[in-house]
Amino acid sequence: MNTNPDLIIDSLLTQLVKDKEKVLGYPVAQDFDYSRLNEFLKYPINNVGDPFEENTYKVQTHEMECEVVEFFAELFRADPKNHWGYVTNGGSESNLYGLYLARELYPKAMVYFSESTHYSVKKNIHLLNIPSITIRSQENGEIDYEDLENTLQFNRHKPAIILTTFGTTMMEAKDDVSKVKKILKKLAIQDHYIHCDAALSGSYGAFIEPRIPFDFKDGADSISISGHKFIGSPFPSGVIITKRSLRDRIARGISYIGSLDTTITGSRNGHSPLFLWYAIKKMGIAGLAKRFQHSLETAEYCKNELIKQGIKAWTNPGSITVVFPKVSDAIKGKWQLATDDDITHIICMPNVTKSQIDEFVKDIVLEKSTKEEVAVF
Repeated sequence: MNTNPDLIIDSLLTQLVKDKEKVLGYPVAQDFDYSRLNEFLKYPINNVGDPFEENTYKVQTHEMECEVVEFFAELFRADPKNHWGYVTNGGSESNLYGLYLARELYPKAMVYFSESTHYSVKKNIHLLNIPSITIRSQENGEIDYEDLENTLQFNRHKPAIILTTFGTTMMEAKDDVSKVKKILKKLAIQDHYIHCDAALSGSYGAFIEPRIPFDFKDGADSISISGHKFIGSPFPSGVIITKRSLRDRIARGISYIGSLDTTITGSRNGHSPLFLWYAIKKMGIAGLAKRFQHSLETAEYCKNELIKQGIKAWTNPGSITVVFPKVSDAIKGKWQLATDDDITHIICMPNVTKSQIDEFVKDIVLEKSTKEEVAVF
């Protein structure tokens, strides 16, 4: 067994370089360049405490973190005078925070989420010990609004916490927050909270045409996204945006850090906000929109190329995820594809190229022709 750390690192790097070229099934953007920030890796940047409050520890990037929050708060049409947020370790923590705020607001509430919701949600609900009901999904992965209404009808006496998804894991289906809001109004359920898990699609939700309602003006009380997915980062990160008035309900002053304790974790990665800040400053709104259009075009190309080969490929509206029947283990392994039951998908992240799609389709065709030859003989 090799115990030389430098040789092990060299081997690992070689393997990572090789593997990164064949990632089509997971939402991880790879077209980033943060070399300008290499020098910051020498420092113990810790964003402990509330990013919007004074802090005793000064080796931090709270100022950048606040700008990241403001950027997404504006993108999600949050109230300019009543919003707050922070950079998390990823979408799971962001969802946990949204549910945590909801539980503190309505301790006796029932949580409703669709069967297509991200797996972290069930875990978070268990951690918070909140009763919940799973709602059916439609064929395209979107929440079944009729089932939601019928289920809410039976529990009208309880406050409702509804977790919508803007970009489900396998089909990138998008729940319409305005429809959920109308159901709550129709049933006269005044005590309610809507958290929108927009891990992948939230970063480009504002550019989808026709628009699919998901943000604060549409009725959301909190929205979460992942930073490492569509924007891209060398390490996982997320952003949670909510209302400052809701944050104030759980804030506690901590003399040790000289700040408010308002986040899930105490010590927080201070590099993540810096990297996200750098990315959005470089891209801006126009850059994000351009990335989305590129991914959308690649997804359309992928879908059409698969259809040409007789494969029943499809996409949801405004989606960069192409869904098609389950592929073989060999192709799944080579291209690192996610599979659930009888479907597989390709997520056309900004770094995915048409030449990669061509190579993938070629593998599908080759495998199909080989099976046909074997069948003949």
